[in-house]
Amino acid sequence: MAAARRRVDPERLPRLRAAAQLLHRPGSVRDPVEVARAVAGVQAQDMFAARLSFRSRSRRLTADDIDCARTEDRSLLRTWVMRMTIHLIPSDDAGWWLPLFEPGIEQWSRRRLGQLGMPARTQERALREIVRMLERDGPLTRTEVGNRLREKGIELDNLTGGHVLGLAVSSGKACLGPDRQGGACLVLRHDWLGEQPRFDRDIALAELARRYLGAFGPATDRDFAYWAGLGLGEVRAGLEAIAGELEEVRVGDATLLALRGKLPRLPRLGQLRMLGNFDTYLLGWKDREFSVPAHHGTTVKEGGGGWIRPVIIRDGVVIGGWRSSRKGGRIEISLNLADSLTAAARKAIDAEIEDIERFEGIPVNVTSA
Repeated sequence: MAAARRRVDPERLPRLRAAAQLLHRPGSVRDPVEVARAVAGVQAQDMFAARLSFRSRSRRLTADDIDCARTEDRSLLRTWVMRMTIHLIPSDDAGWWLPLFEPGIEQWSRRRLGQLGMPARTQERALREIVRMLERDGPLTRTEVGNRLREKGIELDNLTGGHVLGLAVSSGKACLGPDRQGGACLVLRHDWLGEQPRFDRDIALAELARRYLGAFGPATDRDFAYWAGLGLGEVRAGLEAIAGELEEVRVGDATLLALRGKLPRLPRLGQLRMLGNFDTYLLGWKDREFSVPAHHGTTVKEGGGGWIRPVIIRDGVVIGGWRSSRKGGRIEISLNLADSLTAAARKAIDAEIEDIERFEGIPVNVTSA
């Protein structure tokens, strides 16, 4: 790989990475698939927060656009990939993205079910029954699938029931499809996605490296491994496969990697965004110190586990937090901000709140500030 060709002032790194994540909301971005591809997948265990990830990156999209892309156009797929967590990815990338991650997730699910007392033969029987019921009556809600399995004599509790449904997805038999009764239905994968191309793991690792650095660069191989939930050997193989497309970027004393000639232009100063739970901007690097000042550590995360709270960023740096709830056809928002915040920043927050109202199509009420 060539010697370092570019230096980036560490103070500019947050703006640069936020721009790579489209958090300057370029006016040209109008397609949910374009957003999901550019940011290398949108974390989506919380669909309200997942939709807000698109709002933060596009001036024109609405919550209905995201739901339509997922459940009607089928251009977005909600599934388990990086770090065994659920994301929205472009459906036309499923052919390489899913087989890259699903074998490891399937293995984990089978092992966990065994620990919970469900032997392998029962797991296989449950999968056969799920395929039969989806062939005959799909799509089906998770509750419907669980009830039918119990009717067939397969004992399930809340834990085993969830893992069996996850196994149906990670084994390639089903996927999450349309919504009904407040949740995503299971549907046969072939019916929902159609025939998939032949999978080549080396090509997939190379493409994942390309997507990661496009969305999170400049970054290190260890950042890549942390984000992907893969071993260093695999991510380094992906990076080596695209070595001719890479350049080294010097940030302070650190040497990072980026796609050659693809670092975004720095947007104007003062870019402020309200990000939802689990926003991918806070999940792409092993070290978040560049974007999270020490006194805002608990604003982002408190205690153990993987919960990432909603935050407010300005020029890529966290300046506060916020919470939301839905009550009586409204969204209630509370803000956690420093008293010293400038008038310009407060005006930008007001504009963000107005945009959340536009995006969701229901009234927003700020309960505290």
